[in-house]
Amino acid sequence: MASPFLSRVPLSNTNTNTNTITNFTSISFSSSLSNSLPFRPSSFSTFPSKRRTLTVRSKIREIFMPALSSTMTEGKIVSWIKSEGDILSKGESVVVVESDKADMDVETFYDGILAAIVVPEGDSAPVGAPIGLLAETEDEIAEAKAKAASSSNSTSPPPTSSPASAISQPQPPRSKPVSDSPRKTVATPSAKKLAKQHKVNIESVVGTGPFGRITPADIEAAAGITPSKSIEIKSNVESAPPPPPKSTASSAAPPPIPGSTVVPFTTMQSAVSKNMLESLSVPTFRVGYPVTTDALDALYEKVKPKGVTMTAILAKAAAMALAQHPVVNATCKDGKGFTYNANVNIAVAVAIDGGLITPVLQDADKLDLYLLSQKWKELLKKARAKQLQPNEYNSGTFTLSNLGMFGVDRFDAILPPGQGAIMAVGASKPTMVADADGYFSVKSKMLVNVTADHRIIYGADLAAFLQTFSKIVENPESLTL
Repeated sequence: MASPFLSRVPLSNTNTNTNTITNFTSISFSSSLSNSLPFRPSSFSTFPSKRRTLTVRSKIREIFMPALSSTMTEGKIVSWIKSEGDILSKGESVVVVESDKADMDVETFYDGILAAIVVPEGDSAPVGAPIGLLAETEDEIAEAKAKAASSSNSTSPPPTSSPASAISQPQPPRSKPVSDSPRKTVATPSAKKLAKQHKVNIESVVGTGPFGRITPADIEAAAGITPSKSIEIKSNVESAPPPPPKSTASSAAPPPIPGSTVVPFTTMQSAVSKNMLESLSVPTFRVGYPVTTDALDALYEKVKPKGVTMTAILAKAAAMALAQHPVVNATCKDGKGFTYNANVNIAVAVAIDGGLITPVLQDADKLDLYLLSQKWKELLKKARAKQLQPNEYNSGTFTLSNLGMFGVDRFDAILPPGQGAIMAVGASKPTMVADADGYFSVKSKMLVNVTADHRIIYGADLAAFLQTFSKIVENPESLTL
């Protein structure tokens, strides 16, 4: 089975079968397929014996841009670990790729020589595009370099015309294609019907639809018929009032401020931007709840010398509350139903250099506090080094964002796509409170704000969850069990 990193192997040297047909040059390609269907020369016994055979054995494999996450559409080459001409072994790291979440090493699944680097460091390529060429022997290096040069020339963007000239100038008449080989004609049913009515040879028509599909307008143009419908539509469009000046002004980019510098998004920042825009389509609501933290602060001082962090304590408390309120841990992705997640996976927002990422504490409700804290430290270290694996940042069912460590007393968080709720934790501060008898005292309180998907979570659900969370924090003995 082909590797997702080194796939689409056009030719290999496992087997060589030569098929011979009269008056044709037979080309045999090396294949890695099974020989379960053996070649039978007897099936071609009626052909003359005179033949000319050309055998092509290409051993050049393409290294493709891998899909390192479910949301990744393109990747950026951070660095090439190997240089052109280096000999590679199977399983050896070749290149470091920046996905939308992390930097990951890409390994080769074949032995060979890194013959050519197609995408240099700092450039990006879509998922599935070739980024390098791997040759099996030194004899194929020159061929690989030529292939890389031709592919780079073929991918250069064609000259584009301005939108104004494209609109004002009429489309030139379509001419018959000049083809040296037969091609498959693809036309819409209505185009085929028109071609039959007007006796137009559909094979000679150049299609202007998607992927060269022949449209009714192509048939009318080939038959010399004036497209009445298109003219009528055009006249209606031309008679329509011009758009308001506001839309024109909004489409034009404002002039740059003198001395300013434009910095393009990194791959991670582009992913964050995309997710934030996607979250705007979800109807959300927010609920705030004050939580007394005196007992929690005392517990933290007790377990802090053992390496337990406040983030791990809050994640554990949230996970235990979610276990009792599974609807807050649910997910609605298509707007037609929702899913109760079997695992309570707490994603924790972490700011890193160049973006934001959410390492996931999986099964946080089932792990003890000390193991949970140890796992969090490991995840945090990998996140800052951009070495998280996809399942370590995209499997969250509930997100925790803690800005209280920076002294922020309250804030609202944006709901991540694919989750039901996110909790924003503020700082714990001394607050004057009155008891049932009217006596005043000072207690530490923090404000917790939860943003939730109102399609699946209602106000009563969120209020009940926050009450449970508050009871766990105010009586934290269960956190250490």
